[in-house]
Amino acid sequence: MKNLISTLFLSIIVMIGVVFSSCQSKVKDKASDKAQNTENIIADTQNDSVIAQQDTITAYQEFVKESEKRMDAYEKEIADLKLKIEKKNKADKSKYEEKFAQLEQKRDTLKTKVIDYKNKQMDGFYEKQVEFKKDLDDLGSAIANFFVKEE
Repeated sequence: MKNLISTLFLSIIVMIGVVFSSCQSKVKDKASDKAQNTENIIADTQNDSVIAQQDTITAYQEFVKESEKRMDAYEKEIADLKLKIEKKNKADKSKYEEKFAQLEQKRDTLKTKVIDYKNKQMDGFYEKQVEFKKDLDDLGSAIANFFVKEE
């Protein structure tokens, strides 16, 4: 009887050990799965961040190229305006020269901005891009309307 109780007790302990180690293995597996999932999420987030950064850099570079092209076109138009002013009579010439000086100042300011944009990444790029494009549009309008009489 004593032997039977000992055997039964030992069997129960072995069964508890097996169940416990089985549970512990499942907990380790779940923890390992969670750790792997977390690593995957981190890797995906890093990849997304790199892609977003590359997209921003590409957009920034395209913005700079587009701005330089527009500035080059405006340079040619401003040179044409200067030639037209030279052909005007003396009274009109002085009026247009003052207006032309303001136009050149706008152009120089925008050229400086383009150089700054080209030489370094700017914080708040998208907001500055909108503002700069508006300034370029304003310069284009000023060039197009240069000889329009003001009332």
